Amino acid sequence: MSEAITRVGLAAKRGLTAANPVLVELKSWLEQRGVTPVFDEDTARLAGIRTARSISREALPRECDLVVVLGGDGTLIGMADRIAAAESDVPILAVNFGSLGFLTEITLAELYEALDDTLAGRAVIDTRALLSTKTIRDGASFAEHIVLNDMVITRGSLSRIIEISVSVNGAPVTTVRADGLIIASPTGSTAYNLAAGGPIVHPAVDAMLLTPIAPHTLSNRPIVIPAASDVQVRPVMGENDEVFVTFDGQIGFPLRPNDLLHVTRAPRPLRIVKSAKRTYFDVLRQKLKWGGGP
Repeated sequence: MSEAITRVGLAAKRGLTAANPVLVELKSWLEQRGVTPVFDEDTARLAGIRTARSISREALPRECDLVVVLGGDGTLIGMADRIAAAESDVPILAVNFGSLGFLTEITLAELYEALDDTLAGRAVIDTRALLSTKTIRDGASFAEHIVLNDMVITRGSLSRIIEISVSVNGAPVTTVRADGLIIASPTGSTAYNLAAGGPIVHPAVDAMLLTPIAPHTLSNRPIVIPAASDVQVRPVMGENDEVFVTFDGQIGFPLRPNDLLHVTRAPRPLRIVKSAKRTYFDVLRQKLKWGGGP
């Protein structure tokens, strides 16, 4: 990346006390290089840092040139959603605490090398497609979200199998009879989609995935469609049915009869600093315990 970085946002997983000494060290490391560290308020309190400027986590993408997140994939996804909401192009440098994540592929030991490369413009930035979702209720927009991984429609705990009508670009595709439906990006293919039996899709593939959850019939199978598609889904439900929609597992709400959901590719991708130590397939082999290559 070639943009000058003068302000770096710092956000840790909430309650991650193991990050405290790292945050204090990061603050000093950045200031020694003439870079201003900007903490989100929760992270500043977590680390006991009172002298640095702190702002809300939602404001970080608008105020910084780079955001460093410390935690796991969930922490990164939460920040990705905030970056999308801010309509920002700020990249994320994600550092995992604990086991290697599908997204947080930079280890703590690699933090300063990766950060130094990023500040110097040597780092490789990976772009990940986001999905834009809109819920239409009573003919008007009820809610809009942008997701990195997926939008998931599921039945309530006491509900029977649900039916979900699916159309692509205005053409009917199928009515899924299942416990639910996942609409995922390639990045999200290794999340809930993978657990539900969907395919792994490389993040560079321009695609969108439709994966039924525990389908009632064998004919309801996962399908990969072009990322430029306009997907429309409508739950076929009665007044007493319970059907929920969630976005990146971060937020959701119950659906009502006649609600319509649109899913398209978001106009702006997410930018993630890649690890210089491992490829996408290295991460897959480690996470999925595959054997090595030739």
